[in-house]
Amino acid sequence: MEHLPKMITVYIAKSIITMNASMPRAEAVAVRDGKILETGTLESLQPWLSRHDHKIDEQFKDSFIVPGLIDPHLHPSMAAVLLPTYFITAMEWKMPWGTTPATRSAVEYDERLKEALSKPTHGELFITWGHHNLWHGPISRSRLNSIDSKTPIVVWNRSFHEVCMNDAALELLEIKEADVENATQIDFEKGRFYEIGLGYAIQKLNPYILAPEVFKEGLLKLKEVVHFGGQTTIADMAVGLFDFETELNTQAALYENEDNPFRVELIAHSTVMQKGNSIEQAEELIAKLPERNSHRLNFRKRVKLFTDGAFFSQVAQLMEPGYIDGHHGEWLSTPEQFEENVRVFWNKGYAIHVHCTGDLGLELAVDTLEKMQDEKPRFNHGFTIEHFGLSTPEQVFRLSRLGANISANAYYVHELSDIYSNDSVGYERASSMARIGTSFREGITTTLHSDFTMAPAQPLMSMWVAVNRINEKGNVMCEEERITPQQGLEAITINAARVLGLDHEIGSIRAGKKADFTVLQENPLEIDPIKIKDIDIKATVFEGKVFNLKSQ
Repeated sequence: MEHLPKMITVYIAKSIITMNASMPRAEAVAVRDGKILETGTLESLQPWLSRHDHKIDEQFKDSFIVPGLIDPHLHPSMAAVLLPTYFITAMEWKMPWGTTPATRSAVEYDERLKEALSKPTHGELFITWGHHNLWHGPISRSRLNSIDSKTPIVVWNRSFHEVCMNDAALELLEIKEADVENATQIDFEKGRFYEIGLGYAIQKLNPYILAPEVFKEGLLKLKEVVHFGGQTTIADMAVGLFDFETELNTQAALYENEDNPFRVELIAHSTVMQKGNSIEQAEELIAKLPERNSHRLNFRKRVKLFTDGAFFSQVAQLMEPGYIDGHHGEWLSTPEQFEENVRVFWNKGYAIHVHCTGDLGLELAVDTLEKMQDEKPRFNHGFTIEHFGLSTPEQVFRLSRLGANISANAYYVHELSDIYSNDSVGYERASSMARIGTSFREGITTTLHSDFTMAPAQPLMSMWVAVNRINEKGNVMCEEERITPQQGLEAITINAARVLGLDHEIGSIRAGKKADFTVLQENPLEIDPIKIKDIDIKATVFEGKVFNLKSQ
């Protein structure tokens, strides 16, 4: 029997913003079997509609359709670990299930923590996330002991890259000074485990944070968060942060089904894959990961590498003049290790995503890319700078000439630029963090990400920051680095798709691509830019299937 094509569904809208320069606007889009047949008007679609069964869907007729929003860098496993914890944060956090109020001082922080301790989050263990020294004061084992010496407390820093524990937590987790006295980036006296030392603490915490029901709860909460932000594609930018098999298998169990409104691009954490292996052996393991692909979860020829430490915890590596107080950043890979690792993956043809937060960390990445291009030139190689905290205009110029991409966390500008101006790096560098305007002017493919939970997993929020550059005090920071709303929407749609190597499938609305849409109440290109972050998201469409949102 001849196979009959499925019915065509035509969605009509007040306007469809296609992000396809050849046909930037449309009034209708025809979809069949999860793919776009054509965009245009009901009249222009008649060659299809007159020959095939179809239905006209008017549910979005008073709304605006844009390509499905993309977050090209977040961490489902990190979110799954942190979402079940107790949030105490300097900024207000809006979630699908409620809002966490802002806590701005050490006194407020201690009061909030004391009030919350009566309900441990993980069995007998209490874990809280969101502490930042510049708002909440330095955290230490002694400070936590003074708040409560009996309840085991773990404070997870806003950066995620460090934790602090009181005596009760150290005892519960059986962490003894003799076991860590020679360990890297562990300060037992202060109860602090940071950067590489965090890995040791995580191994001790895993029985609590990766307990099946807790981890499942966290991933299901993330599912709500992703849909709440209007996203149809996300990238897990470092699978293996906690436990590779647990992370991958649980995501597959919860996300690989017809009721999940997004896909996950999976990028392996090279350091995790290298444990107990040479870098060459790690590459061989990563090369086999696509064998585990499914419809919604996919590994491709991509890898995540690291230069310097976390931006929020002020251990990014900086060039002169450094930090105001004279402290220094941390390397996550020594320059020699980083170059060796890049060379292996570069020569094997990988797209390499590099965590860089400080300008010295970025300098290492740029120098290494230049060396690789000299040794073995490649085009369209996908070498991408992730985070892009502090930079110089000269580095951006070099990145452009070397063919690199930039995936920036614009939210740094909103949350950190004021306080970093006064207490970290001074006004000039703090105001120009996330130098996105220059990146666009230099012709670099530039996208925006959340690195959730480093920023809300809300692409419209990232777009809003990049377009307005308004910090939490209400001041515009380095207005020359602002981008236009058109560029902002490119950054969270077609440019994000390009950085992930998926622009042939997603990122714009045109014939042949997957039918991924985000439905908005207002036009993000015509609304007052100051209101972009508050646009109501009505629904998403994933491969032709509508997923409505609860009223925001």
